[in-house]
Amino acid sequence: MNGPQDLGGMMGFDPVLPEPDEPVFHADWEARALGLTLCVGALGRWSLDESRHARESLPPAIYYNASYFEIWLRALEALLVRHGLITAQELAEGTAAEAPPHPKRLPPERVAPAMAAGTPYDRPVTSPARFRPGDRVRARVMHPRGHTRLPRYVRGHVGTVEADRGGFVLPDASAEGREDVAERLYTVVFDGAALWGPDAEPGTQVSVDAWESYLEPV
Repeated sequence: MNGPQDLGGMMGFDPVLPEPDEPVFHADWEARALGLTLCVGALGRWSLDESRHARESLPPAIYYNASYFEIWLRALEALLVRHGLITAQELAEGTAAEAPPHPKRLPPERVAPAMAAGTPYDRPVTSPARFRPGDRVRARVMHPRGHTRLPRYVRGHVGTVEADRGGFVLPDASAEGREDVAERLYTVVFDGAALWGPDAEPGTQVSVDAWESYLEPV
């Protein structure tokens, strides 16, 4: 979707100014928001892609005025209600009914091993690759209502396949709860001048990981 998060190449949002020696968290609640998101995600009620889609689906007025971890927290609230883990009334009141421990809950001693293991999203694909390294491809012009990982600023532009990464879960389907859909993933390199014209910084290149259905041959 063309959500508020897709800002690549857009103007008027001021430069990113890195903070020297920036701490991981600026307040205790930020660490708690991240911890809650990861621990509830471990219950298996939604995928990483659905979680990401919940964040990018926030209204622009909220998204642009929220801090990074506030965006995470607001998306988590939406997911908890959507999947019936809490009610809208409980969220509004700030209290939740007593419930038995979830069978997939993460006790403290399992958090570090679970984080280290991660969640594999690579999948076998049996269909032959449509593209090979060195092929020229065009990113499709697409404006789906659902989730997509194809940046808006590369759509319609031509790039070069740099690598075939093999099969991975298609995030567009995963965000809708269909983690059984896999496609071949490619790294495609775009020249900055092709994306932004003569005003692009000389020598700029952008590498995009693009699923096969995002691309068409030139």
